[in-house]
Amino acid sequence: MKTWQVRGPGRDCLKLEEIPRPSPGTGEVLVRVHAVSLNYRDRLSIDNNGYASYGLPFTPCSDLAGEIEALGAGVSRFTMGERVINNFNTDWMDGPPPRIAGVVASFGGPVPGVLAEYVVVPEAWLVKAPESLSYAEASTLPCCGLTAWTSLVELGRIRPGEIVVVQGTGGMSIFAIQLAAAAGAEVIVTSSSDAKLARAKALGARHGINRTTRPDWAAAVLELTGGRGADHILEMAGGDNLANSVRAIAPGGRISLIGVIDSFNSSFPSVPAILAQATIQAIYVGHRRGLQDLVRAVDRIGVKPVIEAEFEFADFLSALDVFAQGPFGKVVITVGR
Repeated sequence: MKTWQVRGPGRDCLKLEEIPRPSPGTGEVLVRVHAVSLNYRDRLSIDNNGYASYGLPFTPCSDLAGEIEALGAGVSRFTMGERVINNFNTDWMDGPPPRIAGVVASFGGPVPGVLAEYVVVPEAWLVKAPESLSYAEASTLPCCGLTAWTSLVELGRIRPGEIVVVQGTGGMSIFAIQLAAAAGAEVIVTSSSDAKLARAKALGARHGINRTTRPDWAAAVLELTGGRGADHILEMAGGDNLANSVRAIAPGGRISLIGVIDSFNSSFPSVPAILAQATIQAIYVGHRRGLQDLVRAVDRIGVKPVIEAEFEFADFLSALDVFAQGPFGKVVITVGR
């Protein structure tokens, strides 16, 4: 079978290799991969030699959709030919995340990634794919879709009429717009592109703030909400941007700390957060039970993931180039079509 492998730092060390097809052991299944979606984490790891600590060569990328090709002994959760997606945080079934030596195990590091024609995984690390989505669409759920779901539904308990600020128009942010709008919330989206803001409104956002023309976006949020602020803010940048989120949060509101685009370290003024009695909740994707709930919701409410571009398996490097430009929604690799 063919697989992409990281053999050193940078994109020049990404190679498409031929290796033996694996066989499932006890409790494992062989998945024929049909689609893999890209995440910011993948690009960050490739560009910064982030896979070296896991041992090279290493297969990149974390999110797949595929079908069961073979069953190992004792498998009971799936049958041959079933459509599946993977649980990003492999062993996290429910409740608080399990940590071993401070690490939550996840696909694409430290667990090997999925950018291959076939992968073998324990059956517990998979869930059934939504019936209403194609393989390409389903592959966008494990990381971005579940992160938005965890932030707004699983932990946020979003309610109709609440105000949600979504930062940016990448894959996770688009899911957040769709889920919040479906829940009856009023969505405010920020972006540096008027064209992307218009597309976000077509998906259900009520207001758009251009960060280039209104760099003080927190003040813009307060204006739009009559000075009250937002009930939920999805913080995608980190760094000093968290201070703006604190300024824009409503009394009793929640900030979901998700992204590290600006910095791995964040800071904010304590007094405004204290006066608002705000909750700042760190989010690391989510657990398998949450992913199963998301799959059911997708089928019932008709959420359709937004895919900006699809690439053939051999064109992974071109997909990375498009991803680096900041797509509206997701970039997907189709495998073995």
